Amino acid sequence: MPLRPDEERTWAILAHLGGIVLGFIAPLVVWLVFKGRGPYLENQAKEALNFQITLAIAYAVSIVIAMVTLGFGSPLVAGVSITGFVFMILAAVAANRYQWYRYPVNIRLVS
Repeated sequence: MPLRPDEERTWAILAHLGGIVLGFIAPLVVWLVFKGRGPYLENQAKEALNFQITLAIAYAVSIVIAMVTLGFGSPLVAGVSITGFVFMILAAVAANRYQWYRYPVNIRLVS
């Protein structure tokens, strides 16, 4: 059963913002539960999921760099956090306007 546009928009916002608290779990659940019920929501949930995976990789790399440099690389971890937060907010605002959003930095593993 297809979702109404307002329902798609609401779940897309939650897929993007859910990553702040639950990481990749929120967009994964939204994508799996609502797969095939609306092209907009499916696209945005996959986009959010791919971004959360990209963010996890960036966190892992920045933490390793911070450890190898004995803490001198630790501002990189903060930079990844701030950048991820800003991009998730921008995505949620675009979803609220029912715009198709693509993260500027994203490894698209789930297609």
